[in-house]
Amino acid sequence: MERGSLVCNVAQDLGVDLKRLKSGRARIHSGDSAEYIELNRERGVLLIKERIDRETLCGETTPCALHLQMILENPMELFRITLEITDINDNAPSFASSEKRFEISESAVIGSKFVLEKAIDADIGENGLQSYSLKPTNNFALKLENQADGSKKVEMVLQKPLDREQQEQISLLLTALDGGQPRMSGTMQITVNVLDANDNAPVFTKPLYKATITENSPRGSSVITVSASDKDGGSNGEISYAISNSKRRLSDLFQINGKTGEVILIGGIDYEKAKIFQIDIEAIDNGGLSDSSKILIDIIDVNDNSPQMKILSKSESILEDSPDDTVIAMLSVNDPDSERNGEVKCNINEDIPFKIRTTMNGFYSLVTEVALDREAASQYNITVTCSDEGVPSLSSSVTLTLQISDVNDNAPVFESSSYEAYIVENNTPGLSIFTVKARDADWNQNARVSYILEDSSVNGVPVSSYVSVSADSGVIHAVRSFDYEQIKDFQFRVKAQDGGSPPLSSNVTVKVLIQDQNDNPPQVLYPVQTGGSLVAEMVPRSADVGYLVTKVVAVDVDSGQNAWLSYKLQRATDRALFEVGSQNGEIRTIRQVTDKDAVKQRLTVIVEDNGQPSRSATVVVNVAVADSFPEVLSEFTDFTHDKEYNDNLTFYLVLALAVVSFLFITCLVVIISVKIYRWRQSRVLYHSNLPVIPYYPPRYSDTLGTGTLQHVYNYEVCRTTDSRKSDCKFGRAGSQNVLIMEPSSTGTMQRMQSEKSILDEPDSPLEVGSLS
Repeated sequence: MERGSLVCNVAQDLGVDLKRLKSGRARIHSGDSAEYIELNRERGVLLIKERIDRETLCGETTPCALHLQMILENPMELFRITLEITDINDNAPSFASSEKRFEISESAVIGSKFVLEKAIDADIGENGLQSYSLKPTNNFALKLENQADGSKKVEMVLQKPLDREQQEQISLLLTALDGGQPRMSGTMQITVNVLDANDNAPVFTKPLYKATITENSPRGSSVITVSASDKDGGSNGEISYAISNSKRRLSDLFQINGKTGEVILIGGIDYEKAKIFQIDIEAIDNGGLSDSSKILIDIIDVNDNSPQMKILSKSESILEDSPDDTVIAMLSVNDPDSERNGEVKCNINEDIPFKIRTTMNGFYSLVTEVALDREAASQYNITVTCSDEGVPSLSSSVTLTLQISDVNDNAPVFESSSYEAYIVENNTPGLSIFTVKARDADWNQNARVSYILEDSSVNGVPVSSYVSVSADSGVIHAVRSFDYEQIKDFQFRVKAQDGGSPPLSSNVTVKVLIQDQNDNPPQVLYPVQTGGSLVAEMVPRSADVGYLVTKVVAVDVDSGQNAWLSYKLQRATDRALFEVGSQNGEIRTIRQVTDKDAVKQRLTVIVEDNGQPSRSATVVVNVAVADSFPEVLSEFTDFTHDKEYNDNLTFYLVLALAVVSFLFITCLVVIISVKIYRWRQSRVLYHSNLPVIPYYPPRYSDTLGTGTLQHVYNYEVCRTTDSRKSDCKFGRAGSQNVLIMEPSSTGTMQRMQSEKSILDEPDSPLEVGSLS
């Protein structure tokens, strides 16, 4: 029955009101059986919950029933319910196996019984197994026999003799039927194999079998398959094969499969030893009847022998300058095969300077083809390969190793065509400057390079007094300490010579450049610092801001940044009045000069270069702030106090007065003499031991534009026509007033003022020059 099908109205059958089912919370309980049946309290009926299979639930038990309990509460009541499961014909009879085989000899007697398998039907009663049928019934009939347990024994009885020659196999169909409506059945296929008697001997399909096989075929190769037939069936028709030849050698080479008749190669065969084989074989059935035949096996020759090579003589090494066609090895080659399989050709690997040629049948020579070069290849692996003309071709090869002996045919070669080496001045003698390196492509002694310093001179001095060269390593050492200011560079030649015989050599030029070191301090050219006189620069009190007082001129004989100079005001009487240009050394006013400023100003300027570490020089610049010479007269003696003569001030003043007086009288005499003897020449120049305008050597010119000197600096020079013989020179630089004073003279300013009137005369012939 389907799920949800009505089983019964339990409320009506038990006489229970539907309200009582609801209030008592009626429920069904019967263990596992409850999963098949469910209670509907709304309707008071039992319904199918899960589909019921009687055969699964009860098997062969009959009758088949479900035992349930319905339980009510408030008050508690228990009702027993029994449901009987009735069988339907839903199972067909079935056999355990679908096929059954019998082997029956054709000589079996009539009436022989053969038990058949019984069918099984899970249904019971009329729906269960009821009868059997067997078709066809030509040779066999079906017999049923009741047994004590109620089942039936099924047997198949032979009712007609069997004949294998007419029918070797009989197929029967056994059918089992039940009694249900509609009737259901199950079948089993019965196969009867008729066994024959051994009344026929085996017969080979051919009286003589022919086969071919190539020599050196691998073991296990199939040669041929023989076949024999027997009209008998079953075991009487089973045939086994064997080799009847008594020669042991054939049994060691061939083997026949006793069941299939396949002949298999189990040994090695060689065409050169045997070209044909004859094998006698037999076919035997299980009854002892047999037949015989022969197999002729032809052996096919193949190219199975490679050329055999033997080295008769060879050279281990050869000189690289050996002539062409020099024999380096002799070989013999032999191939045991015949005809084209034994014809051999030999060749060598490509891209090597050798060739192989035939000297006579089976003999070959290996010779040089072109000139050898050990530097290109110091060793050759020569592979000689010989191949025959067989198909496929077989070959053999041998490799010869030939060393090329060196000949001194390469001169040493420097890594560079020329060298430049750098060394810092003030070096330690013996310092390594540079290393030259030359390589020789030759080998061993021929490639051993020695370095030699060639004789030459530098500024008339032998180069060996400057540098030396290590013969083994090529390291160049400095023999002396160099000074950049004396020599900046020099060059020499080094020869590299190998150890061959005769030796080969090559030369290279080495240029040594001396690098500057900051070993010279700056030199102040102006103002000149001496102990004999003082130079004072005059600044008028009307000078504006930026008034050029003077310029400190200094040079440094070093080069590069070691000669870059900078100027700095170290000390000053009044720092608020003057400043120094850091690059050009110009001393200028930084404010307006006032009447309150002291007449005497002393500036200390330090000049530093840019070396590491830097060097410096100090210069003292005296400045007189005044509009006229008499103003500085009273302060003149104070300048001397700044010198190192302060302890003998009185002595110097008296000495200065005497000297000035003497010079004044001498000048008057000279002037009067000149006016008498030279009417038109009346200019007098004061004699002094210190020049006002310094001389600048050409090497100190400012070419780098670093500010050491201005590009154009003008000076006005006033002199008499006879001033070339005079030791006293007086001049003005630009618009600056320069005052030159002797420390011992106190009357200098008065004499200069008296002479100034003479110089200012319009009729005085003056020579004015401009110095750039």
